[in-house]
Amino acid sequence: MTMSEFTLKTRLLAALEGKPVDKVPVCSVTQTGIVELMDEVGAPWPEAHSDPELMAKLAIANYELSGLEAVRLPYCLTVLVEAMGCEINMGTKNRQPSVTGHPYPKDLEGASIPADLLQKGRIPVVLEAIKIVREKVGPDVPIIGGMEGPVTVASDLVSVKSFMKWSIKKIDLFQQALDLATEAAIMYANAMVEAGADVIAIADPVASPDLMSPDSFRQYLKPRLQKFSASVNSITVLHVCGNVNPILSDMADCGFEGLSVEEKIGSVKKGKEVIGDRARLVGNISSPFTLLPGPIDKIKAEAKEALEGGIDVLAPGCGIAPMTPLDNIKALVAARDEYYA
Repeated sequence: MTMSEFTLKTRLLAALEGKPVDKVPVCSVTQTGIVELMDEVGAPWPEAHSDPELMAKLAIANYELSGLEAVRLPYCLTVLVEAMGCEINMGTKNRQPSVTGHPYPKDLEGASIPADLLQKGRIPVVLEAIKIVREKVGPDVPIIGGMEGPVTVASDLVSVKSFMKWSIKKIDLFQQALDLATEAAIMYANAMVEAGADVIAIADPVASPDLMSPDSFRQYLKPRLQKFSASVNSITVLHVCGNVNPILSDMADCGFEGLSVEEKIGSVKKGKEVIGDRARLVGNISSPFTLLPGPIDKIKAEAKEALEGGIDVLAPGCGIAPMTPLDNIKALVAARDEYYA
């Protein structure tokens, strides 16, 4: 492929696979719903979480109106866990849905993957929304299906408190929860791929060194993440929140093409040295401290710094805050364009 023949899709996939590209793609592999766009296109939260037309409309808006080079949906980390039995608070116009109740906090008695998993809760909404997006944007725009990663799924099923406790005192239950979560996550991810997603991006905040020790990550989480990446029929991206430097090398062994990181890792250049050619680095412009407050000069300066450091995909370091102004997201895209001008 000559350098001028890239589509948004072929460029993003090439960048995530570590192949040469004409310029670094700029997109978000994490949540993209912002209030300004909800108002602009008439697709507000919480309605857009449960209505495929609205979900698609809001996702497309951030590609069409900001210039981000992918369509990313849905907007939360609760779709799979809801289908698995968690209670969810659907949030508000500017607050994402969250998990409020856990089906198996005491033990895993009766825990299993529902036979009709893909028909439960909002899973059909997401699958339908992906199909609508594909129809509307055509074949050349990448669709990123987002979801909660297996570690987070496991912790939501049993509660973070039990999950942490089991990781020390009840290793059997801990591993059982992880295996159940990994199986369910693979099923849901592949359903999104079948519906038309080109990239599956999992966010696994509970895998962060802030919560699980690097030793636990290495021993128990890494094998499940490897199984996930090996079993999902698409390019995959692993996002872990916080300062992941203590586990970054292990993350690079998990088999994901892309590793999405926050600004907390510090130097992109050093991060790239750690992962070598095992994975590509995605990020790492601070969502809360740069993209949300601005100013535009700061956004551009930090974006150019990440590009200088060798970032493979320029992106927000974590989910975009719902109150982020559209102009601030446009500035991220403009920074990339100016860098290559």
